[in-house]
Amino acid sequence: MEAKSRVAVVVLGDIGRSPRMQYHALSLAQQVHAEVDIVANGGNDPHIAIKENQSIHLHTMRSVEFQGLSKISRVLALLFKAATQFVILVWFLCFKIPRPDVFLVQNPPSVPTLAAVKLSSWLRQSSFVIDWHNFGYTLLSLSHGRSHMLVKVYRWFEKFFGRMATGSLCVTKAMQHELDQNWGIKAVVLYDQPPEFFHPASLKEKHELFCRLENNICQPNGIRDCVSTGFEGQDTCSTGSSSHTIFTVQISDGVSLKANRPALVVSSTSWTPDEDFSILLEAAVMYDRRVAAALKEDDLIDEEKYWRDIHKGQQYLYPRLLFIITGKGPERSKYEEQIKKLKLRRVAFRTMWLSAEDYPLLLDLGVSLHTSSSGLDLPMKVVDMFGCGLPVCAASFSCIKELVKVEKNGLLFSSSSELADEFMMLFKGFPDNCNALKSLRDGALSTGSSKWSTEWETYALPLIRENRLLSVQLAHATIKGEVSTVKQMHEVVSVFIGCSQRHGKGCLRETWMT
Repeated sequence: MEAKSRVAVVVLGDIGRSPRMQYHALSLAQQVHAEVDIVANGGNDPHIAIKENQSIHLHTMRSVEFQGLSKISRVLALLFKAATQFVILVWFLCFKIPRPDVFLVQNPPSVPTLAAVKLSSWLRQSSFVIDWHNFGYTLLSLSHGRSHMLVKVYRWFEKFFGRMATGSLCVTKAMQHELDQNWGIKAVVLYDQPPEFFHPASLKEKHELFCRLENNICQPNGIRDCVSTGFEGQDTCSTGSSSHTIFTVQISDGVSLKANRPALVVSSTSWTPDEDFSILLEAAVMYDRRVAAALKEDDLIDEEKYWRDIHKGQQYLYPRLLFIITGKGPERSKYEEQIKKLKLRRVAFRTMWLSAEDYPLLLDLGVSLHTSSSGLDLPMKVVDMFGCGLPVCAASFSCIKELVKVEKNGLLFSSSSELADEFMMLFKGFPDNCNALKSLRDGALSTGSSKWSTEWETYALPLIRENRLLSVQLAHATIKGEVSTVKQMHEVVSVFIGCSQRHGKGCLRETWMT
């Protein structure tokens, strides 16, 4: 890609919650030196690297929402919403941004995204590449069922326009097989890998994060539990050369972890039906009761005294667990109300939004509740956790073993009871004598050593190059009237690429003249 190229990255959704498309944009700008136009809805801020890169231009569309409608008007509203989004997308892709060589679009959502991008690619003589993260119709089926007419129409739409793309990427081998066998689409597998800014952090960086989060963790409004008790009214991180959090202590320039700190478990969720958060709640309750039974504790124990003893340094065979749940979604408030009603002795929950910059600073263990509406995609947050050296307990489904290697970098569970058993096994003897957890941490570090830039250059870049060349030559051929169909042009480009790889640019020019 010697000449300056341009790629449009299209997301009909919140770009701040689409990390894979952000990573595409960064690779295109940094590894290919292309100009990149991101066309997406507003919402959460993208990673700071996106905002600071001069070659990446963010074009924000307004979200289209209709609320408080009856069932009949809701169907009409969905149609009107799709039509409105179609017009807005085409306006941005055809008139608001310079002509790109390649449109790279995230799927799902499929309606109306794929039709809008296909029309725009035809009007602007650009290539059209789909990055298949999942199947849109399977997400729709979660609320309507696979046999619903709307779901069937959506699947037809997704397949029809998906086959019009000039190139496809996907996230798993299982999805690649499904696209090939049942959709007639040849896709290149591009596994998610952590980018360079996901890496194990130093203790000093972790301490600074916990200082920022201290009020949210230790002094939440109206909550008294095993984490908040003992910290009432304390300002622990403003004492100059020495400071401490519930996890760490700093004296002068040295930072160390507290021996009686709680084990920190993080879970990132979209709070949607394909991530059953009740499994985690039930597992937390089971852990609490099983530890009490293992330690032969009295049910009538004075919990306030118990918590204050821990705060003063008392240690037990099994630690307290602090679950930090990050993410935004429709079912968050429902589960927050359930959490408030739980009466737990050694487990606490905190819900908050963590940025991509904060993820590498977390400790101990990650939990993934993602089960996939199609059974063919993988949870990207697990990849980020591996990049930080964080082992993972993941919900089991058909292709999760492409990512989570049991007893190497994580464990799998199929029920809340299995997850509770895993907590008991991993955290026994925490923090110094939990060998199983340490072994998984080493495996996660090894898995996370593979980086996005290497994976992208190996598998995505050749496809982008091919489609860029297709776009450039198609535009020239259309002007000259030399090639009549995209299919013919694709065959010519395939010859170009093969010839140039064998004999260099001179052969490419001679082949075109022929």
